[in-house]
Amino acid sequence: MATTTNKQRTLNQLLAVANSGTDSRGKSSKEESVCANLPVLEQVIFALCRENATLAQAQLAFENLKTRFFDWNEIRVSTIRELEEALAGLSDAETRAQRLVAFLQEVFEERFAFELEDLHKKGVKQAAKKLTNYGAANEYVGSWVVQRSLGGHAIPVDAATLRCARRLGLIDSSIEDPESARAALEHLVPKAKGVQFTDAISEIAESHCWEVDPNCSRCSLQSDCPTALESRGEQLSTTRVSRTKPR
Repeated sequence: MATTTNKQRTLNQLLAVANSGTDSRGKSSKEESVCANLPVLEQVIFALCRENATLAQAQLAFENLKTRFFDWNEIRVSTIRELEEALAGLSDAETRAQRLVAFLQEVFEERFAFELEDLHKKGVKQAAKKLTNYGAANEYVGSWVVQRSLGGHAIPVDAATLRCARRLGLIDSSIEDPESARAALEHLVPKAKGVQFTDAISEIAESHCWEVDPNCSRCSLQSDCPTALESRGEQLSTTRVSRTKPR
């Protein structure tokens, strides 16, 4: 089990590695260009695309929705098949399309409009509760919107974030559910670094920390990552055992 000091060192290293791709406010320039200043409703929709997807995949899907359909109401009344085509490239596009339609339908029935800007006035806790009351939302979507739009401290955790955080030792290996991981990460990561952390760990997951056969040897965090160090130790041990003794 990683100590608090080790976790903090690894976190600092992760943020330092990510710094080269971030702006002076600690936000990724790529992520900033995509979802900065989105209205709350659109931030929810972006989060539906972003969960368990890379930034590039989410950006393409979100732009497809914005360009292929006249407005959110047209999306609400479109077929799931039509939306699947716009969300091509995302995993489980059918389920995402169903969630998107369900979310827009709930908002429309409640407000007869497609906006949620009044959540800014409710306070972070009440706004987060309201968001997660929508059937299509979940912990990831709520945390994403709180972090990106509502000024609160939240760490959205999808499968990639959970996998990387466990391998890096930022959370205990016994933690398996996103909600527990989120609570642990919010305790570890300062609010001011939340966006930077979310972007950084996503980049590591995409470029090196794959679910199968992670590319530890090319990862810039390998010297601090317990999983990479363990893997290297096993490889060295295997190499020593397999060597033929000199005659």
